Formats: sequence, structure tokens, C-alpha cells
Amino acid sequence: MKNNTSLGAVMAVLGILTGLIIFYLLAGQYNQVIDIKMATGRTDEATSVTITYAVLGWIGIAAGAIWAAVLYGFLNKAKWAWFWGAVAATIQLLAGFFPMIPAMDSDLPTPTMIVFILAAILWFGMLLIGGVDKKIIALTFIAGIAYVLTFIDGVAPIAKYTTSQDDPFWNGMYVMSQQISWWGAAAWAIFIFAVLKKKSWAIPVGIFAGTMSMMAGYPLGLHNALVEVHRFSMFLPAPLLSTGLLIYLLLPGTSKMLDKWNTTV
Repeated sequence: MKNNTSLGAVMAVLGILTGLIIFYLLAGQYNQVIDIKMATGRTDEATSVTITYAVLGWIGIAAGAIWAAVLYGFLNKAKWAWFWGAVAATIQLLAGFFPMIPAMDSDLPTPTMIVFILAAILWFGMLLIGGVDKKIIALTFIAGIAYVLTFIDGVAPIAKYTTSQDDPFWNGMYVMSQQISWWGAAAWAIFIFAVLKKKSWAIPVGIFAGTMSMMAGYPLGLHNALVEVHRFSMFLPAPLLSTGLLIYLLLPGTSKMLDKWNTTV
């Protein structure tokens, strides 16, 4: 599959269609999910959906436009095309995955699952066309999970902010941590792109991403587990995975693996 520009062009067309599917599905479900949250008394979750669906819609639809440039690249056998296809697919993975959670929680259909599946196919397809080493695919895939989980950690504080007005400290914590998680998610995405582009600064970006996820996720996760729900908190997977990745990035073997990848033609 390496350097298969014909296959790349076909996948780019699929990527453009995926962007249009995101547009249609999120627009169609946006008010439906909000209305059901409001009707069941979950105004806090309605607020988080109002903001998060819009953000994911904006970036997910824009990713479809990136695929148009990728199609041009593949048709002209440009070497950069597969990388930007991977960027677009990374964005669409998030846009397809998260909306399934609030929809499922309200016993609604999860139509954006098709977007997630298509984006996953496109993501792996771009890496195979780009000739990415299997170890690099594995590393960036795990970092991709951290990227999605860290983004999710930034969604819950939006809802919790609206229900914690009687607790000034934690109300402030939700405000402070919300964007830290989203910046951390963006940093994990940049780490993936830096690794794929063989940048020497990939590890420092990964350290930053992991630390951001941990700084936002651990306080919220431990408070939620020990004080609020008295069980394992869904805030914790993101910082736990980020901790594991951070330790892995600091190992000498990881640096050697990336150095080897960076020098391959």
C-alpha cells in the first residue's frame, strides 16, 4: 500500500464525504440531544452538549475540507498528501466518537459511529500509504486514545460547573481545568503529527501533553472517585494513560526508536 496514490485519492474522496456526513449528523442530532437532556432535568449535560457538539462540528466539517486538499495532493502524487490525510482523519475520529456518549446516555441512536469507523479506516490507511513503521503506528494509536480521553475530561467540567455553584472552590477548579484538558488533547494530537513528520521535538511535546492531561485529570478524578461517586472515576483513564505514555517517552529505548524512525527515508 505504500505510496499508492490512487488508493489515497479514493480515500480522500471518502474523507470529504465523511466531513459532509459529520455536518448532516451533528446538525440533525444537536437540538434533539439538548431537548432530551432538558426534558429529563439534565440541564448541566444540555449545556455541555450545546458547546461540545458545536466545537466538534466546526473542526470535523473543516477536516472534510482538508481532505479536498489531500485529494489534490494524491492526484498530483505529492509526498505530503498522506500526512495531511492523517491529520484530517485524526480530527474526524474525535468528531465521530464523542457524540456517541451523550446520545447513548439518553437512549438515543448513535449515528456518528459511522463517522468514527470511517475515520479509523482512513487514519490507518493514510499511515500505511505513508509507509509508517508498525511500532510508530502503535505508539501514535495509543497516543490517539489519550487524545480522545483527555478531550472527554474537558467536557465533564462544563456540566459540573453549572451544578457546583454552592462549592466555590470546586466550581473554580472546573473552570480552571476545562481548557487544560482540551489543550492537553490538542497537544497529544500535535505529538502524533510530530512523530509522523519525524520531528526532533516530538518527545518534549508528548511530555507537555501528558503533564497537561495529568494536571487536569488527577485532581478531578480523585475528587470524583473519593468524594462524589465512591467508585472508579471516568476522569481517571486519561491521566492514567497519559502517565504511562509519559514514562514510556522518558525511556532511552523510546528515544532510540524515534531517532531510527526519523532517519528512515
